[in-house]
Amino acid sequence: MSGEVLMDAGEQGVVHVTLRHAGRLNAMSRGMWRQLRGVFEGLQQRCDVRCVLIGGDGDAFCAGGDISEYPGFRFDAAALRDFHENDVWGGLNAMLLCDVPIVAQISGACMGAGVEIASCCDIRIAGSSARFGAPIAKLGFPMAPREAQLVAGAVGDVTARQMLLEAATFSAPDMLARGFLSRVVPDDQTAAEALGSARRIAALAPQAARMNKQTFRALKVPPALDGKALEAIKTIVNNLPDPYAYADSAEHREGVTAFLEKRAPVF
Repeated sequence: MSGEVLMDAGEQGVVHVTLRHAGRLNAMSRGMWRQLRGVFEGLQQRCDVRCVLIGGDGDAFCAGGDISEYPGFRFDAAALRDFHENDVWGGLNAMLLCDVPIVAQISGACMGAGVEIASCCDIRIAGSSARFGAPIAKLGFPMAPREAQLVAGAVGDVTARQMLLEAATFSAPDMLARGFLSRVVPDDQTAAEALGSARRIAALAPQAARMNKQTFRALKVPPALDGKALEAIKTIVNNLPDPYAYADSAEHREGVTAFLEKRAPVF
């Protein structure tokens, strides 16, 4: 079973989206990323939906990516690029382009892919024992550029650097203080608090909500640059190293292999 992204019609304009991957703390498989994209592209076209409530099945939000799949594609640069640029970014971008407000209900592990998915949400409500991070340095690979930009924009530059360079993890109160979370509540109140938020949103003017989201999205785009500045930025970006050239590197293979073999990596 490679996991699934489920959608429940819900009630009163609230649609429930659930990340489910039994036995893997809802880690995202390639199939789940593709399903996530399909779900949110579909929601964008529906006029009857006023709010989306997304959470994980059971006691975790999402523990990251499904590492058991990684040996099948991560060590080839073209396949790795396809995974990040099409599967992962396809799912995340569908969430970012969805004009329907999104509330995240976060319990337990919210790591790597979980932080990325939560970063696409408008309101983030977590249980007090939830944990956050992106400790992929232990696996020998970096975060893909657009995903890193998304996370840094949501958690803040300092926190993103700690997550990626120190493999630091943070508690829910830490992430509330750092501005990532909207609210932290006792674990047994997380579901009710998140549903209450979604219902409050759904009871308000839906067109105004969608227009607000469009405005927020537009405000993330930098102001118009003059020609010279724009060309300078393009030159810098084009001269960056290939972000997926590390695919066949020894440390990438060692990090993934060590995790699957349940041992400490040797870098």
